[in-house]
Amino acid sequence: MNSTESPPNPYLLLTPGPLTTTASVKAVMMRDWCTWDEDYHRLVQAVRRDLTELATAEPGFTTVLMQGSGTFGVEAALTTAVPREGKLLVLANGAYGRRMAQIAERAGIPFRALESGETAPPDIDRVSAALQAEAAITHVAVVHCETTTGMLNPVEDIGRAVKSSGRVFIVDAMSSFGGIPLDAAAIGADYLVSSANKCIQGVPGFSFVVARRQELERTKGRARSLSLDLYDQWRTMEDRHGKWRFTSPTHVVRAFYQALQELAAEGGVAARHARYRQNRDALVAGMQAMGFAPLLPPAWRSPIITAFHSPAEPAYDFKRFYGRLKKQGFVIYPGNVTQLDTFRIGTIGDVHPADIERLLTAVAASMFWRQRGT
Repeated sequence: MNSTESPPNPYLLLTPGPLTTTASVKAVMMRDWCTWDEDYHRLVQAVRRDLTELATAEPGFTTVLMQGSGTFGVEAALTTAVPREGKLLVLANGAYGRRMAQIAERAGIPFRALESGETAPPDIDRVSAALQAEAAITHVAVVHCETTTGMLNPVEDIGRAVKSSGRVFIVDAMSSFGGIPLDAAAIGADYLVSSANKCIQGVPGFSFVVARRQELERTKGRARSLSLDLYDQWRTMEDRHGKWRFTSPTHVVRAFYQALQELAAEGGVAARHARYRQNRDALVAGMQAMGFAPLLPPAWRSPIITAFHSPAEPAYDFKRFYGRLKKQGFVIYPGNVTQLDTFRIGTIGDVHPADIERLLTAVAASMFWRQRGT
């Protein structure tokens, strides 16, 4: 093997990220980059520009790159955006909505969590009623694709309710941005948060926040953290033409730039969304044919990840099922739903319908609870 080549993956990652990336995305990380070099700064600025353009064609938006995972980006947005005298309304229907509430609690941000259960989207009437009843609420946050279950939340409807009441809208689009058509301005989002290792199909290492510039400019001095100060990070990138305040993940940024070029070559977000939907539809049809029941009804299923009820068989064991699939080249996800026993299969990344067909063959061969002597 050449020293610049990477070994082939032993399995496909069928998860909501990190996910299976192309060999070309991995290959560009073989070069080192200096954080002070102008070539690197131009690359950073190109990434920021491309992300802003992907988020919306409406002027007045900007993008900030933040070191760390998607949760770092969400925490940066929440702890910078909400002022000391403000209050956050979190719409939660899964682990990642609840994580935003946990961030608020740890940071001392006054908040209210409006739960809708893990198998239903937020109720718009309840959201509107909460906003009408509590004048203290200044910001509303929701997860677009709640990968706990694969739920796709109605951010357009939520955004209308939030903006008609004059509040600031924060959308965790971690697992949807770049893979599902979404216009930040059209849904009324003031902050849209995502990560390098999701639908853009880069590798883990940084998150990013697409923000309404006018709203971001109001946050100077609000941040409750030095390293997660979204305003200061943005101001530095603006004033110093792509410079990060602290050491940046140079290799990851270069891989992400390559991933952005590959997204464009595929046909953009619409084409990638179509492929992800093909993957999901083939997966669901094949799994149902083998007796697996999806957790959510079709109208609420995202093309990102699908949750299935675990088989009601005494002999079924997820770890054993997982192990058999892994040996055949596929890694799936356990369930995160607290009330129901499920497992999840992702359909994003460098994964294509032919891969799903191979997966379904592997699933059939791995159903030991239906096989004698195994």
